[in-house]
Amino acid sequence: MAEGLQGFPWAVLLLCCAVPLLGAWAVHVELGGPELGQPGDPTLLTGGRVKRGWVWNQFFVVEEYTGTEPLYVGKIHSDSDEGDGSIKYTISGEGAGTIFLIDEITGDIHATERLDREQKTFYTLRAQARDRQTDQLLEPESEFIIKVQDINDSEPRFLEGPYIGSVAELSPVGTSVMQVMASDADDPTYGSSARVVYSVLEGEQHFTVDSKTGVIRTAVADLDRETQDRYEVVIRATDMAGQLGGLSGSTTVTIVVTDVNDNPPRFPQKMYQFSVVETAPVGTAVGRVKAEDSDVGENTDMTYQVKDEEGVEMFRVITDSNTQEAVIMVQKPLDYESKKVHTVVVEALNKFVDPRFVDLGTFRDQTIVRVSVLDVDEPPEFRPPSDLMEVQEDAHVGSIVGVVTALDPDTANHPVRYAIDRSTDTERIFDIDANTGAIVTGKVLDRETAGWHNITVLAMEADNHSQVSRASLRIRILDVNDNPPELATPYEAAVCEDAKPGQLIQTISVVDRDEPQSGHRFYFALAPEATHSHRFSLLDIQDNMAAVHTQRVGFNRQEQDVYLLPILVVDSGPPALSSTGTLTIRVCGCDSSGAIQSCNSTAFVMSATLSPGALIALLVCILILIVLVLLILTLKRHHKSHLTSEDDEDMRDNVIKYNDEGGGEQDTEAYDILASERHALPQWVQGPELDFALFRDYICRKVEQADGDASVPPYDSFQTYAFEGSGSPAPSLSSLGTRSSSSEQDFSYLGGWGPRFRQLAALYAGRRGGEEPEES
Repeated sequence: MAEGLQGFPWAVLLLCCAVPLLGAWAVHVELGGPELGQPGDPTLLTGGRVKRGWVWNQFFVVEEYTGTEPLYVGKIHSDSDEGDGSIKYTISGEGAGTIFLIDEITGDIHATERLDREQKTFYTLRAQARDRQTDQLLEPESEFIIKVQDINDSEPRFLEGPYIGSVAELSPVGTSVMQVMASDADDPTYGSSARVVYSVLEGEQHFTVDSKTGVIRTAVADLDRETQDRYEVVIRATDMAGQLGGLSGSTTVTIVVTDVNDNPPRFPQKMYQFSVVETAPVGTAVGRVKAEDSDVGENTDMTYQVKDEEGVEMFRVITDSNTQEAVIMVQKPLDYESKKVHTVVVEALNKFVDPRFVDLGTFRDQTIVRVSVLDVDEPPEFRPPSDLMEVQEDAHVGSIVGVVTALDPDTANHPVRYAIDRSTDTERIFDIDANTGAIVTGKVLDRETAGWHNITVLAMEADNHSQVSRASLRIRILDVNDNPPELATPYEAAVCEDAKPGQLIQTISVVDRDEPQSGHRFYFALAPEATHSHRFSLLDIQDNMAAVHTQRVGFNRQEQDVYLLPILVVDSGPPALSSTGTLTIRVCGCDSSGAIQSCNSTAFVMSATLSPGALIALLVCILILIVLVLLILTLKRHHKSHLTSEDDEDMRDNVIKYNDEGGGEQDTEAYDILASERHALPQWVQGPELDFALFRDYICRKVEQADGDASVPPYDSFQTYAFEGSGSPAPSLSSLGTRSSSSEQDFSYLGGWGPRFRQLAALYAGRRGGEEPEES
């Protein structure tokens, strides 16, 4: 029905909403009965009217109504309404009582607020018909919808902006860049309010847009990033399919032109000049050049190379990956005197070439680099640079070994002086002539001691010793036959008493410290002084070895048990040198199989007869004996230390007895023995001829008695012996035997004996004081 009403005036539309059309959308509900109104229902009348049922169409209300009066929406009516006002109409549901109001008597519905379809497209309500007196439902409650009808009140909006797209430069016409889309909030199912078309407002000379899809495409084929790398294109979207009166919105699209490798590298200059000193080491950077490229990113990556043969020989070029510069470096040593200026052709070419643009020209460029070599004062150079000399070991002191030559490479050609670095020739075996460079021997040489000598020769300018060159020189000492051959070891052999003629006794070899160029060749013979040559024979078995054999049957140990056989060895010279070595041959007893049983030499017999197992058993026994001896020594030392500790605890010889009586409870100070020694009795004076033998004999007798008495106390006690002896020179302290009266004696010295004699001193001092008054 909505589609059939498109284009009708709003007044006609509202009229259609308010008046039933031929009973369309009629629903019949009978009170208390089942729902009717289905096709073929007998209750339907001929004209399509329904007996006792609701009659109304679907209601529509236009959005954004701006009138001052409530907007009439429609009318509900029951065919049971006789117009006497006995029926009361009510509605409930979305917006009932607020947005939508109903006349209880007529059933007219009005909208009291401005509606917006973009916020809510329809409202669902329910209608009731009640008896005004009893408030009972006269009809079953029925649901109806009020749809908000759209008007073109929303312009298209680009919601996904800002838009940024990209396209490669030189892209063909029609290349898709990106797509933009606008959204219209109007109803797309009603009219053309939501039908949007696109167009280009700005930038149409370079780009186009599809009016329906919003796809932006290139309009030209000559987009050049180097000329302009971005474009701002304004796209407009218009609703109502672009018709007059439609609403529109626009957005700005940023289109970035991306780079392609369409520009070759170009050197800003056709010639560059650099300079470098001739002493610059290999690998020194001479300078940098850079080819410019209008492209960006990896399209500017390039490599450099040297194109000419001269430049390739003396210089090389590397590419700095960070700056894309060509670094020219020295590849071989430079020489100002040989060549002062070098010309190098450097070529630059792109790493990544786009085959689509090869027709634009070659993607490489060349430039010329002139390198000037600067002269510096250089040290002398050794010519030729030979590092090996030879000299015979028997050369006399002062003999010439060889001559070294060095020249000043500078144009001034200063004279050169020579010297030997003594840190390489600390023994001064060689000397050098400072002017000529002749190397001579300084000491007697010996190849057997040192066959090679490595020395360093210095060459310096005569007037500037700071310009020094060094050359390592190896001197080989050539061999001279000055050492006689010798037996390799002091050989000893054994022969059985029953040995047969021709039996091998010993094989001998020779050593010679010399090293002749043609190799060693030795000759063997029994020395003329050999007295037993008839018993043994010597045979040269080649390879510088000889064999000793028996020459007669049987030997007798009882007659002679050892034979000393002198052997003469001669080398091949020149001159031929010889020496005599002695082979010791022992006669031994052997068993039937020829195994040696016994010889005069114990060590030889043991080594010849004892098996390895027996030797191991013997060594184990010796090791056990050594362990037992060490254990016994350890135990004895431990026992001795224990006895020493017990002797230290014996205090019998360290007990000192003081027969001293304290001063009682009033004596609070210790006895001062030093004071007693300082104040000894004046009546007793030690005689010069004292004899303590009596006391010594007495003590010895007591010790012997104590040692023989089983009932004596243990060591931690002591014995007290009271023995004064006879003829003591000390007078008695008793006053009974004194011949003088007490008044003649002075006891004041008792006061100096310390606190222990204080009572005695007071006693004697008191007596003397009592006698003096009587005399007075």
